[in-house]
Amino acid sequence: MKCPFCGAMDSQVIDSRVSETGESIRRRRRCMGCNRRFTTYETLDIRPPQLVKSNGQREEYSADKVRVSFMRALHKRPVPVERVDAAIERIRQHLLALGEREITSRQVGEMVMEELRHLDKVAYVRFASVYRSFQDLDDFRDVIRDL
Repeated sequence: MKCPFCGAMDSQVIDSRVSETGESIRRRRRCMGCNRRFTTYETLDIRPPQLVKSNGQREEYSADKVRVSFMRALHKRPVPVERVDAAIERIRQHLLALGEREITSRQVGEMVMEELRHLDKVAYVRFASVYRSFQDLDDFRDVIRDL
């Protein structure tokens, strides 16, 4: 670890502690060059896979975009925000568990639909109607029948 004071590359760890949340490690270090002390934090850096859109474009996964999709489908529906947050987190965890570098945006859309199916049936039908580009009432009947 490079010393922030003198730039020396050699330091000694004096103390290590897990943070209160358990998501990082705080390390007290002493520079072997100038003998000054400094603190570093070690955190895990896991990134969800990149999304490959239907036109072949690639973009980073965005929980905010997923949240917007949920909020549009759930507009004026009695679903607590905590349940929406939990659903978005389940999608993120599923993406990480896949271990893939890339995933199609269609797969994410299917995950959103599955979560909406459990949260609110009306929101599920709303989302499915746009996502699957329903053309007539028969498409709605098919989805409702499957529910």
